[in-house]
Amino acid sequence: MATGKKTTNRLAYLDWLRGLAAIMMINGHVFHSFTHSDYRQGSLYVLTQFVGGMPPAVFLFLLGVTLAFLMESRLRQGLDAPQRVKAAMKRAGFLFGVAFAFRFQLWLVGLPQTHWTDLFRVDILNAMGLAVLCLSPLAALGSEARIRAGLLIGLAVAFLSPVVSWLDWSWLPKPLATYFVPSTEAFAFFPWAAFVAFGLSAGSILRMAQQEQIDRLMLWAALSGLALILGARYLSELPFSLYLASDFWLNAPWLILIKLGVILLALSAAYLWTQYGASPGWSWVQQFGVTSLLVYWVHTELIYGRWLYFWKESLSPVQCVVVSVFVILLMLGLSLLKTHWRRVAEAAASLLPRYYLPSQSSGD
Repeated sequence: MATGKKTTNRLAYLDWLRGLAAIMMINGHVFHSFTHSDYRQGSLYVLTQFVGGMPPAVFLFLLGVTLAFLMESRLRQGLDAPQRVKAAMKRAGFLFGVAFAFRFQLWLVGLPQTHWTDLFRVDILNAMGLAVLCLSPLAALGSEARIRAGLLIGLAVAFLSPVVSWLDWSWLPKPLATYFVPSTEAFAFFPWAAFVAFGLSAGSILRMAQQEQIDRLMLWAALSGLALILGARYLSELPFSLYLASDFWLNAPWLILIKLGVILLALSAAYLWTQYGASPGWSWVQQFGVTSLLVYWVHTELIYGRWLYFWKESLSPVQCVVVSVFVILLMLGLSLLKTHWRRVAEAAASLLPRYYLPSQSSGD
């Protein structure tokens, strides 16, 4: 249902925001993989890559929100601190397991073109696992303390990212260093874990709020987001810097805060839409959010694997739009199949020919 109320223990506006991020991600990846080199300086391509840079931050932030829900749930159940931390660490273990399974599948299907080092690439799923693992001890805290801790850790990760880039990491094996050092080729802990920490703080606030307070809370989220965008943008353009060197698009804390502001605005807009704008019923955007992991896994293999190799870096922007719509519809169908597979199986079975054995009477 496209409402702001809980439905089967899910919040519609969180699924809607996650679904919107998944759609933007697919579109950005289609353009990144299939646009011809002659068009990669065009405004449409640049726009798709800029917008496509937001979904990872949204996914990480929402991961932090749901992690806070888990911690708060275990706290209300009366579990002691070690048990709550253990539950959070299990979430990290699950994410690491999915991350390595995802990487192994891509490596296996890509043979012989793939290399064994591809197994150690740090993707967003790896970043999720590491961030949750590092933030798991916050489950031992109470709600208010967790809110403050998440906010402070998020700021610390964001503002330490340029410093981490300066340090000499040659002593650390590259597969391990990739988990921590800012890079354009991986989702390192610095600065990406900041979004998980901020989401943890936001999720704790959401769990503490009463239902009648959510409207005002979302208004404050929108105002805070706008203030972050304007403030961080202003600070990023000052003629002096806190750092000797900083790459705005790689490790600058101002970019993290700008993206956080955009997320808060988008979160409040998603709440407003699902609560007051959307008509009751099924939402295709929300459908993507419910199955975002499956969509991420399959579309990555489809777009960057061998399946559509004949389109790689060969399409015009208009053709990429068509392919993007095609892939989005395909992933929507897969998502629906995932959530309604039993109904689909029953419907398929009903179409099969039915054969009946002749009845036998007791006198035969």
